[in-house]
Amino acid sequence: MNMKRVFGIMLLAALLAGIAAPATVSAAKNEVVLRICNWEEYIDLGGWEDEEVIDLESGDIFGENSLVDDFAEWYEETYNIPVRVEYSTFGTNEDLYNMLTIGDVYDLVCPSEYMIMKLMSEDRVQPLSDSFFDENDENNYYIQGVSPYIRNIFETHDINGVTWDKVAAGYMWGVTGFVYNPEVVSEEDASTWKLMENPEYVRQITMKDNVRDSYFAAIGAMKSDLLVSEEFTGDENYAENLQNEMNDVTQETVDKAQDYLQRVKDNLYSFETDSGKADMITGKVVANYQWSGDAVYTMDQAEEDEYYLNFAIPQECTNIYFDGWIMLKSGIAEDARKQHAAEAFINFISRPDNVVRNMYYIGYTSTISGGDDGRVFEYLEWNYGAEDDEEETVEYPVSYFFSDDPEDENYVLTVPAEQLQRQLSAQYPSGEVIRRASIMVYFNEEQSEMINRMWIRVRCFNITSVPVWVWILITAVIAAGVICHFRRKAANDKLYS
Repeated sequence: MNMKRVFGIMLLAALLAGIAAPATVSAAKNEVVLRICNWEEYIDLGGWEDEEVIDLESGDIFGENSLVDDFAEWYEETYNIPVRVEYSTFGTNEDLYNMLTIGDVYDLVCPSEYMIMKLMSEDRVQPLSDSFFDENDENNYYIQGVSPYIRNIFETHDINGVTWDKVAAGYMWGVTGFVYNPEVVSEEDASTWKLMENPEYVRQITMKDNVRDSYFAAIGAMKSDLLVSEEFTGDENYAENLQNEMNDVTQETVDKAQDYLQRVKDNLYSFETDSGKADMITGKVVANYQWSGDAVYTMDQAEEDEYYLNFAIPQECTNIYFDGWIMLKSGIAEDARKQHAAEAFINFISRPDNVVRNMYYIGYTSTISGGDDGRVFEYLEWNYGAEDDEEETVEYPVSYFFSDDPEDENYVLTVPAEQLQRQLSAQYPSGEVIRRASIMVYFNEEQSEMINRMWIRVRCFNITSVPVWVWILITAVIAAGVICHFRRKAANDKLYS
């Protein structure tokens, strides 16, 4: 029975009985409070202009209100339970972890893959319920629509025997590469991790100011010859070997990465977290190591001023990253109502029309392909499909993402040729790029401490890197100072004796 109706009957009965009804009797008494923490600017906040309507053949899609508010309305209409969402944001995975460490409590959070693995290893993640995986439930949009490609990755990677899919639901995904100005940087130069050390672009390139992304890039550059060799790429265990090489944390490799990054940083304009987008748009730098979602945003913004940028994915390899939803045991605390609301939120934003809203609004690529609902692919055609009179076009298959059959001809786009270097290739990399994509695996505490120490030395002064001749000079200066001090003291003692 509708709970509002129940309360109405109770109130009427109390009045008829001549008893004053308590002021606390209201729908709020049955309200679920759901605490969500997500990345900054990582969900559709609504407020679209009228001209932003996405007019698909299957129907218009428009973001009037924020998805958070729309969820609260949908949840009450669907389950007859009011929900109040307390929505917070974080800037980096490390920020989120620190927030949890100092005692902040959330029910549902959205970290990246390596932080999901870390929280799993610490047994802080609440497993998804069995009902979440029921494909016959019409409201279970996630399990009905998650990309088969993404689903396979989540089902085949584990922490301590627990596969990712049992505790995490994918939100956005992408790869890493370089946004670059094609008027200054050639595609060949931009298509290798060695771009960071290229002296032709001294002080004109930015890279990520975090240890995991920078370490990955350093390994890609250091092992470039191996990674592109025919012997390595042709091995039947190529994918496994690539993952092992790109997550190598032997002391020798960490030391080499430290030396490499300390040398490379003199060639860079800066390390950055978020300023790289603006620096590219304003022309302050000519290339920026970037996540593909931010690359799309950067290219879109530059294009508004008729300033065209491209995106290149290194030939050696790329990092395939994920952000995903996980419930925390400290927040859910075995509360079935909270867990139901948290899983419903995941499902609501996995509904194809909401997926399209999110991708349009933030520029990142959803892990949802839509299943039997064709609106995500329809949006892709709407966004990137070539006009009928377009002269230079290419066929671009994305069946690896949308279908169980990677050769499925139903998922082939006809697009402008320029999109092979621009937004489309960033949002949906080609199958060839996907083959050389590798994840960042979880590093245990000892390994994390090792690369964190390395990163501190890179970003700060490293005393061990000072040349011997500098130490000799410093020692000589100190010695000269000491000698002068004692000579001056002796002279003063003699003067006043």
